[in-house]
Amino acid sequence: MWLPIGHGGPGVAELRATGLGADGLGAAGLGAAGGDLLVNAPLLAAWSGFRKGNRPFTIPGHQGLAGRLSPELGALLESDVPLYGGLDTVKLTGEMLRAAEQAAAALWGGDWARFSTGGSTHGNQALALAVGQPGDTVLVGRNAHRSVLLGLVMAGLNPVWLPVDTDPRFGIPAGVRVSTLARAVVDHPSARGVFLTEPAYLGVTSDLVGLVGVAHAAGMPVLVDQAWGAHFGFHDDFPRHALQLGADAMVFSAHKTLPAYSQACLVVARTGRLELGRLDLGVEATATTSPAGSILASIDASRALLAGRGAELLGSLASVAAQARRELRQLPGVMVPGPEDFPVGRFDPAKLVIGVAGAGADGIAVESDLLAAGFPVEMADRDTVVPILTLVDRWSDVEPLVVALLASIRARSVGPARVPRVATWPIPAQGMSPRDAFFAAHRTVGWQDAAGQICAEVVAPYPPGVPVLVPGEIIDRQTVVALRELVAEGTRVAYAADPTLDTLQVVGQTPTMSSE
Repeated sequence: MWLPIGHGGPGVAELRATGLGADGLGAAGLGAAGGDLLVNAPLLAAWSGFRKGNRPFTIPGHQGLAGRLSPELGALLESDVPLYGGLDTVKLTGEMLRAAEQAAAALWGGDWARFSTGGSTHGNQALALAVGQPGDTVLVGRNAHRSVLLGLVMAGLNPVWLPVDTDPRFGIPAGVRVSTLARAVVDHPSARGVFLTEPAYLGVTSDLVGLVGVAHAAGMPVLVDQAWGAHFGFHDDFPRHALQLGADAMVFSAHKTLPAYSQACLVVARTGRLELGRLDLGVEATATTSPAGSILASIDASRALLAGRGAELLGSLASVAAQARRELRQLPGVMVPGPEDFPVGRFDPAKLVIGVAGAGADGIAVESDLLAAGFPVEMADRDTVVPILTLVDRWSDVEPLVVALLASIRARSVGPARVPRVATWPIPAQGMSPRDAFFAAHRTVGWQDAAGQICAEVVAPYPPGVPVLVPGEIIDRQTVVALRELVAEGTRVAYAADPTLDTLQVVGQTPTMSSE
């Protein structure tokens, strides 16, 4: 809705004067009243004041008046404001976005930051375009998201995959070992950078300080996909964010754990080991030229909210998640990892990962019960259920979910206890580079005939979208069988042309029929 408050926003000098700390902990204070955000968030202030006296004759085509055509469409589009001719003039004379991005760089301790309306997908691809040249080698944690892989395809970079450990207690990824990276650096001294995913989807982080030390000693920058860690670094009970731990660049999705629009993303970097011009080129090469101002304003507002109230809100969130873990752990066989199960600073206290294998329950069946009760969750497979808790949640919100979970798991615990399935996959042999496979001729084969062929598509259980098969890799029959078992159990396997995995795309020309 259009809010009848606020006029414009502060300039760069005023934002610098707010006292935002470079260590990411933010000295500037915002009161509890939402109106204070308008003082500290220039894009939010511009969004709030846009409708006052304006009758735009610019895109988007609804021009704020779609309610004339349909009340439902009008309600849907009511908050949509563009950047060009909305938050700022079409010529960007107010420099609102630049001011907001400089404030973000200061808050997260970088010297460069860019907002994106393309999610962490855009941010990861921008970093891939910035770090090397076609044919260069990069070292990449195997838990990388599809967006990182396709960024490598765009940039023509060749990945050397770093295996990810699994925590045997919970069956969840536990990060890349420092010794693994150290061996890879020795074996590939000309690599141009290291791409890591921290935290992993289920909340665990690697020893990032150790990994950064190894990479920097070899002259390699460290680029971190921190999509699920936008809230890190603002409370002592939470892990530090990647730049605080020495990384050179990080990407995070504001919409995942902060109160921001879907597709809201930030990229923040230090430019000592990265070239400023290449960073900007990487962002611009894959960015929309018509960015949604409402998304950008929500990033700015989230930044200001963390600066002023981050510690308070995160402390509350950690308490709510801890209470949920205590309640759920009362069920026999249910495993709910928490920060106390890992080294200090190596697990996200807000992450609620519910392992049901030991209770003999089926996570897919539990998910169906939760959907029927009005509680959609972020992820569920046979062994695990993951609801997402964020800064907006209070115990009064989460308690009904926990009650529903307890009831469902009790009702669904009808099978024998199981050992959790290992959440990591073997790394296939490489038959050709991902880029060459992506652009090569493809053909369709039945899954029984795929073994030994070179994969031509991304195949990844979703969420979290971490590829099991990558273009250029040689397909192993056991991997295909395991993926098909996931599909049969109800897990979504994404990105493949055939989501049933009855067929797969492989490299090679389709045979042509001969004429007689």
